[in-house]
Amino acid sequence: MNNHITTIAFDADDTLWINEPYFQEAEKEFCMLLEDYLPQHSVSQELFKTEMQNLHLYGYGVKGFMLCMIETIGRVSNNTASLELVNKAIQLGQNLLQKPIELLDGVTETLESLKGKYRLVVATKGDLLDQERKLKNSGLQDYFHHIEIMSDKKENDYKKLLKHLDCKPENFLMLGNSIKSDVLPVLEIGGFAAHIPYHVTWSHEQHDVNLEHPNFMELKSVDEILKHL
Repeated sequence: MNNHITTIAFDADDTLWINEPYFQEAEKEFCMLLEDYLPQHSVSQELFKTEMQNLHLYGYGVKGFMLCMIETIGRVSNNTASLELVNKAIQLGQNLLQKPIELLDGVTETLESLKGKYRLVVATKGDLLDQERKLKNSGLQDYFHHIEIMSDKKENDYKKLLKHLDCKPENFLMLGNSIKSDVLPVLEIGGFAAHIPYHVTWSHEQHDVNLEHPNFMELKSVDEILKHL
């Protein structure tokens, strides 16, 4: 590993704490709400289609997910569904926004070890208010020099972040559970990236190609990074 790393950025959802299983649970409940109109797996496909169509409008996060559920209800039911069904979907979203924060194994110990030696940053996608709430409730806020809630994680988004941090790509390391969002764009701009797989990944973030790159590491857990620095 490059010994010139000065700044280490962490993705938040499913890297620092559990997130995607909660979404999948909510989606399952949503599909059950609509089974009078379509089989559950078809509802799931329709919801994903709605999410992909609206990603450029709503970005990532629970509120966009709620709007997509409501739109899907209208489409799947041919606008015949009751307001009660819409309210149930809204309730599913509100429940998501109030989930407890469950830190992943090794996160606190890793941050404790890195604190003071590196500039630590959170670089995550999602809804601003929701991510701020999660960070506050996680008890991890004091470890981080900077929190960046990004509308997306493409090359230009990382370039903006590095400019803001006054950090060169060769001094930057990104850790996250998504090859597509946390690894590939960072490698493209000359930074370092470590992938920490999580057992559940949103289908939009899945990436099946085997990756080999001198600046890339595959880790089994977050604390493994300590052996490489």
